[in-house]
Amino acid sequence: MEKVQVLMSTYNGEAFLEEQIQSILQQSYSEVSILIRDDGSKDNTVSVINRIIERNPGKIVLIKGENLGVVQSFFELLQFSDDTASYYCFCDQDDVWMLDKIERAVHALRSCSATGMFFTSTMLVDHDLNEIKVWPSPHERETSFYNSLVQNIAVGATMVMNKAARDLLISKTPNTDNLLMHDWWVYTCISAFGEVIYDSKPTMYYRQHGNNVVGGNTTAIHKWQKKWESFRKHSGDKLLKRQAIEFANHYGSQLEAEKLNQLQLFIQSRRSLKQRLNYLHKSKLYRQSWTENQLFKFLVLIDYI
Repeated sequence: MEKVQVLMSTYNGEAFLEEQIQSILQQSYSEVSILIRDDGSKDNTVSVINRIIERNPGKIVLIKGENLGVVQSFFELLQFSDDTASYYCFCDQDDVWMLDKIERAVHALRSCSATGMFFTSTMLVDHDLNEIKVWPSPHERETSFYNSLVQNIAVGATMVMNKAARDLLISKTPNTDNLLMHDWWVYTCISAFGEVIYDSKPTMYYRQHGNNVVGGNTTAIHKWQKKWESFRKHSGDKLLKRQAIEFANHYGSQLEAEKLNQLQLFIQSRRSLKQRLNYLHKSKLYRQSWTENQLFKFLVLIDYI
């Protein structure tokens, strides 16, 4: 049976950590190991992990690190991942995996001829795992590199990738200060060179609580309020373009011609309104919904992106 390694980053996660790890150890797919990197926790997270390791010898390895932040922590996990595994899963510290999560992913990825990544929606749940709704909603358009440059639709904790994908990611060392999130970077890289498989059926219970790094349990009004607040906070930062430039610096020379052309069009300077209108005419980039796509075009026109 092909080996699967789960890559988990922890930080002050003692409250829900044991429940998450147990849901991994109880997976229907049995050839699973866990590599945990603790990102400098100040609570009892490391003690909880060590107790679980004692009860499950040979299944879990712990790396105790300094506080680097979630993005850099996951990149370190990739660098230290098991070179003999066939598949790799990202994992958060406070969710619960459905029992067939890994089995479904492995089954889907076996059809990939080369570089491949699998991801799904999630079942949002409250603090006590009571179901709220499926999130995010099914995508309106296909996954692609042209989508990934301006929108992340892949929830990191649902991601499973094959070894070719992992090798692609560790072949370069990006400046994580220029990345929006590790899962966004992964979506961009794999969609550029391989196959991204999406399944709208959830594979995990995504717990919503006060300490979530991100969350999907918001009303439509609150969602747009958050977008506007983010717009005001980051106006002038051009975060999407910074991430795209970082990608171009590392992988641009490996892209096929049309993808490279679209990447270069996106990152070039557009000082005049005429240049921005011309860009929109040539661009193949898109966000998933019609509304989000109009927002993208508007932000280009006002030179926010």
